[in-house]
Amino acid sequence: MISWSLVASLQAFLSGRSSFFACRALLGLIEGGFIPDNILYLSYFYTGWELPARLSWFWVSYQSTNIVSAFLAFGILRLRGYNSMEGWRWLFALEGMLTGFIGIASWFYLPPSPTQTASKSNWNIFRGKSGWFNEHEEKIMVNRILRDDPSKGDMHNRQGLSIRMLWECLADYHMWPIYLLGLGWLIPSTPMTSYLTLQLRSLGFGTFETNLLTIPAYVIFILQLLFWTWLSERLSQRFLVGLISQVWVFPLLIALEFLAKNVSPWVRWTLSTLLVGHPYVHAILVAITSRNAGTVRTRTVASALYNMTVQASNIIAQNIYRDDDKPLYRRGNKVLIAITVWNFLVFIGAKLYYVRINKKRERIWGSMNKEEKETYVETTKDKGNKRLDFRFAH
Repeated sequence: MISWSLVASLQAFLSGRSSFFACRALLGLIEGGFIPDNILYLSYFYTGWELPARLSWFWVSYQSTNIVSAFLAFGILRLRGYNSMEGWRWLFALEGMLTGFIGIASWFYLPPSPTQTASKSNWNIFRGKSGWFNEHEEKIMVNRILRDDPSKGDMHNRQGLSIRMLWECLADYHMWPIYLLGLGWLIPSTPMTSYLTLQLRSLGFGTFETNLLTIPAYVIFILQLLFWTWLSERLSQRFLVGLISQVWVFPLLIALEFLAKNVSPWVRWTLSTLLVGHPYVHAILVAITSRNAGTVRTRTVASALYNMTVQASNIIAQNIYRDDDKPLYRRGNKVLIAITVWNFLVFIGAKLYYVRINKKRERIWGSMNKEEKETYVETTKDKGNKRLDFRFAH
């Protein structure tokens, strides 16, 4: 985090295309493991049932920065000309520095694990030498985590992966349906999210008005993120609740496709706002990736792979609205509608796949007597989600 804040700040000194692409490549390289690392880190503190809610708040904080940064940008850009620097240079410099300060504070605040909250010195005001928990509380925390998922005790948080272990994680085909979802479910809403401010400016709104008009979309986004994540755990239906994201965007995309060219700007703004504020089920899918991994090593790699597929979907989505299709993007909307229909099939297919696997294992497990089950547990070479007594969340 500190490293990418430094690169972000140095963007204030960009001098051309080459330096711009170099900085963007460095940012991607440095930021790449941030989200998977956070997912793995949170899994050490929370059970599978608790993790989705915590992840939803993680993305709430992320989305809230879009609201805050809009107003920060409006103020910082007014520094244009100060010390002979353009406003956008000030924006990169100051926002990068803010990220750096948060990174430094996090270094001292966040403990390595639930049993390592104590600092080595008293000068750490965030944790101190006594830490957050006493020994009894630490035992309770560890036991509740391991009872929920015994596989979390297979590796410690400083243990690396071998090439063979990495390959085994990549070859775990039980996780592939989730990767396929990551590659497509966000695409229908991403182009509008990226082009919302540009569309508002093209409708005649100024910078400040544009920033204000984006806030309702982000507020709806945050409320839906929290609600649907909570509901998915309450109903124990992750993929069906995730399907709501596609049910939401489908009629909105159809409306945008057939909207008259001379329609009121406020109608287009309403549809765009609802599309950007779609049910964001990312926390649900990230949590189910963690839960269905079955082992720490698979959880580590699967979280990264799922995040990679989501980032790949962003690349795809950014190329759907094209210059020769603006301002109504009729062709692009048709493509998004088709992808939404595909996502319907993938969500339902993933649900049916995991239900089928669970039923098959339950049938085999149920046919065993007590002694056979005990023998299997003691002697099996099956690991993680390959075990007969492992059940996939869906």
